[in-house]
Amino acid sequence: MKKTLLCLSLAAFSAHASAQSSGQETFKVAFIDPLSGPFAEIGELMHTHIKYAIEDINAKGGVLNGMKMELMSIDNKLSPQESLIALQSAIDAGARVVFTGGSGSTAVGAMVEAANRNNERNPDKAILIVNHSSIDPELTGKRCSFWHFMTEANTAMKMKALTSFMKEKQDIKNVYLLNQNYAHGQMWAKLGKEMLSSVRQDVKFVGEDLHPIGQVKDFSPYVAKIKATGADTVITGNWGNDLNLLVKAAADAGTNLRFINHSAGGVPGTVMAMSQAKAGQLTWVGEWHPNVENAKVTPVANGYKQRYNKSFLAPRIEMSPRIIAAAINKAKSTDPLKIVLALEGMTYPSIVGDVTVRKEDHQLLLPQTVSTMAPVDGKTVKFGAEGTNYGFRTETVVEGKDLALPTECRMKRPPGA
Repeated sequence: MKKTLLCLSLAAFSAHASAQSSGQETFKVAFIDPLSGPFAEIGELMHTHIKYAIEDINAKGGVLNGMKMELMSIDNKLSPQESLIALQSAIDAGARVVFTGGSGSTAVGAMVEAANRNNERNPDKAILIVNHSSIDPELTGKRCSFWHFMTEANTAMKMKALTSFMKEKQDIKNVYLLNQNYAHGQMWAKLGKEMLSSVRQDVKFVGEDLHPIGQVKDFSPYVAKIKATGADTVITGNWGNDLNLLVKAAADAGTNLRFINHSAGGVPGTVMAMSQAKAGQLTWVGEWHPNVENAKVTPVANGYKQRYNKSFLAPRIEMSPRIIAAAINKAKSTDPLKIVLALEGMTYPSIVGDVTVRKEDHQLLLPQTVSTMAPVDGKTVKFGAEGTNYGFRTETVVEGKDLALPTECRMKRPPGA
């Protein structure tokens, strides 16, 4: 806790000094995600995407004709308990928006519930949770909140896009479900089974396993079980090192499995793992990938690469602060309540196309591109990623409006909303 508060204090002091030197009031926001531990590389990737957007917004005048956005960054160590400490620290420091999502649905859900309590008791210190990566549909479903927005397609939307691909792949016959043992992994398995069964009654589900998140160092025992079932396809919601190690173990075992995943191309190290494996196929879904020609994404990706010497991977994360900035300008206010009202129903012209914030559950509707990692061929895969000769081959693109699903959200709205 002391380390967390110290990191916050240093970040806040630096930003405060900068604001004082400019003589300008700032709009404080916080980034809360893992910056240490097994998923630190992913947390840092998310951090730099958020930071890049905020620096660009500020360079172009900030919000409300001159107010700069002030970012404080806090390591939550992938822990729900640390996330709550970090959230309270951010509130105490004056933050009014938190960008998060790389910690999983348990941590994000805990922060949303804490924000609900805080905002009811302390409306003058209300805080808004902007979730860019935790995709549990219950966060915009049964557990939806007026103070939470999801700027990523949720699990059901992603599986719907992938199902449209799997429906046409007749070589998918025997499917194994291998997932991390927490809400997202369990939901990914459930939806994979339900949605694929609805369009491919001929598919057999030959096995299922859940494993601890971030703790398995050798997936060979799991791969051996999968191989013994005769599976040709694995539906896995694994991410980060859990996915990379799984791919490696499958290659070492001499399998040629097809993996169906939600975010592989947006996670550092997975392309490298596939290029080294030289076996199997990994199909994933996201709002964009680097082999998609897009004149709006290119300058942002190039600027990010120049600034951080890293590949630009996640437009949705980079656009999250921009959507908030647009809402502030629309509302002509930094009051979180007014920001929420401005966000509801907003259509924002993002670099991947127009995206819409659905009012009833605060789910962003954005396009999803299904792609498969494959060797560069100069045609369908024009260039590689992560310094390898592997890149992404587009399979299909589904528009956000076509992924909209019914919601169970029954939102409790505060007075005046």
